[in-house]
Amino acid sequence: MRYRILGGTGIEVSAHCLGTMMFGAVGNPDHEECARIVHAALDHGINFVDTADMYSAGESEQIVGKALKGRRDDVVLATKVHFQMGEGRNRSGNSRRWIVRAVEDSLRRLDTDWIDLYQVHRPDHGTDVEETLSVLGDLVQAGKIRAFGCSTFPAEEIVEAHHVAERRALPRFRTEQPPYSILARGIESSVLPVARRYGMGVLTWSPLASGFLSGKYRLGGAIDLTSGRAALTPARFDPAIPGNVAKLEAVEQLVELADSIGCTLPELAVAFPLAHPAVTSVIIGPRTMEQLEALVKGSGLVLDDATLDRIDEIVEPGRNLYHPDGAWRSPALADVAQRRRVLGDRSAG
Repeated sequence: MRYRILGGTGIEVSAHCLGTMMFGAVGNPDHEECARIVHAALDHGINFVDTADMYSAGESEQIVGKALKGRRDDVVLATKVHFQMGEGRNRSGNSRRWIVRAVEDSLRRLDTDWIDLYQVHRPDHGTDVEETLSVLGDLVQAGKIRAFGCSTFPAEEIVEAHHVAERRALPRFRTEQPPYSILARGIESSVLPVARRYGMGVLTWSPLASGFLSGKYRLGGAIDLTSGRAALTPARFDPAIPGNVAKLEAVEQLVELADSIGCTLPELAVAFPLAHPAVTSVIIGPRTMEQLEALVKGSGLVLDDATLDRIDEIVEPGRNLYHPDGAWRSPALADVAQRRRVLGDRSAG
């Protein structure tokens, strides 16, 4: 396993990061099996573990905390804050009020005295980013976190945060955690160049593109829209929709490419993000031990220029064949009132 410095923090992290979104009720409810997955990942040389307070409503953090007993000092532990936790107001977002509460809750569930990387899970337009940076800096000073970053922020939000930090003499985001795969390359246009410009570490999620690069979904094959991810968002998987056919056609070409270089499609998919010079670590999120072993098996895979050129032919750089599940969408697109003038003010004369 190779190791890289995380965004100028001086912290060395493995090129694979163990993602734990599938630990708990949403994925694998067997705490003991999840702990064995964590231990196996550490034994493979992975020293970077990523979770979030909202994964299975805090259960994932509890599992990770139990699994790291006796091995905490050897692990770079990351978690996240932003999404709604429980019922009631002011239990989500990026405000000082909520972050101060949320970090204590995460520390308790993780059963640790500190968090190595604390990440803001999504932008919050209801909170001034100055307030967010200020409270995160205070948490560093208090020793509760060692460094902080953002997750799934668009490039303009990252730039704004850095400008605010500079103007207000505040500590800045050191990392970004965006979705990135062969089928979702949109971040190559701006997010990754911006991250490099600011010297940020980048840990990418969803290298298997919501399962499309797992080999489970094939062109012409039966796709069960009543179970798994397909049941949650059938419009993303229904082969009757032209956009989904484009994904499946790309998958067929990628399977052929993987066969030609002697690897599996998932191995090709996980190796791809690591070829980008801006990427520090790729998050792999197994639900079972078998999935973990299959993913780490290809950790030594090197994609040569000819292979990367062929990938560029299948999915051009900077193109999203689909919008990753859970990726942030701008309120300017979701709110019609932000895209349309009032009726009487739409003409030129």
